[in-house]
Amino acid sequence: MSGRDSLTLPRIGALRVRESWQERFAETPDVLKSSIRPRTIVRVRDLDIGGGEFITMAGPCSVETEYQLMVTADHVRRGGARILRGGAFKPRSSPYAFQGHGLEGLKMLARARESSGLAIVTEVMSECDVPMVAEYADILQIGSRSMENYTLLEAAARSGRPILLKRGMMATVADLLRSAQLILDNGNPNVILCERGIRTFETSTRNTFDVTAIALLKHISHLPVIADPSHAAGHRDLVAALARIAVAADADGLLVEVHPDPNTAWSDGEQSLDFAGFDEMMAMLDPYLALRRLAHSEPAGARTLEAVG
Repeated sequence: MSGRDSLTLPRIGALRVRESWQERFAETPDVLKSSIRPRTIVRVRDLDIGGGEFITMAGPCSVETEYQLMVTADHVRRGGARILRGGAFKPRSSPYAFQGHGLEGLKMLARARESSGLAIVTEVMSECDVPMVAEYADILQIGSRSMENYTLLEAAARSGRPILLKRGMMATVADLLRSAQLILDNGNPNVILCERGIRTFETSTRNTFDVTAIALLKHISHLPVIADPSHAAGHRDLVAALARIAVAADADGLLVEVHPDPNTAWSDGEQSLDFAGFDEMMAMLDPYLALRRLAHSEPAGARTLEAVG
């Protein structure tokens, strides 16, 4: 190596180190945090998502029956959930699997909201269905398979409903931010990002929970970020642990699957918590949330100075 090369290489390395997050994600300027836009709070009925309160969205993967949905809504509400999730339309890998009840499922969700007081989040799969789903749902979910369906994103944005945007299973953080940017470009600032695990070479779990993405998104973006430990794990006995990790990574909430009897669920039963499992998860989150509230409320170094004193 020449003397000239030895001087050039460190200089190139230094330039790489100095690259800012704004430069790295320059294609999506409106989703990046700034001094004039440090945080977006998404208002849903009487809830503020991204405003400091940890919001749990819970319910079945699929809306199956009126009884199943009503008892689940009642239980998760009493357990601390603020939003009911449930699929009226289901994007399934197999054409022979249950595809959802469609409009009747939306009507059941609306009745569950009236009974429980919980807000509703449900997935919309087609731009043609956006007006119908928006009539019943408080939040429109864009599923992982639809994250780069730009026609759907534009239609959902124009509905005026808040958008829960799930990261695609093969998508990078930059890909997710580009989809969020498109929603903002279409006049809808109320976007909630969701990390639900990505596909990697690991096969022990359904997906690989990318907790780094949560930390990164909270660092660079003003949009709220929630975690979906159910789809990340694919196994109900891992959901509570991943939920605690999400709290530690500073996520703004959870999206978790809960079913009265997961062994008989019409979809995703293996990753759904039963009622006892949901209650246990919520109880186990309490000390982690308390510690996080303490860390956010105290000035930097306050506990250290008190200890020294």
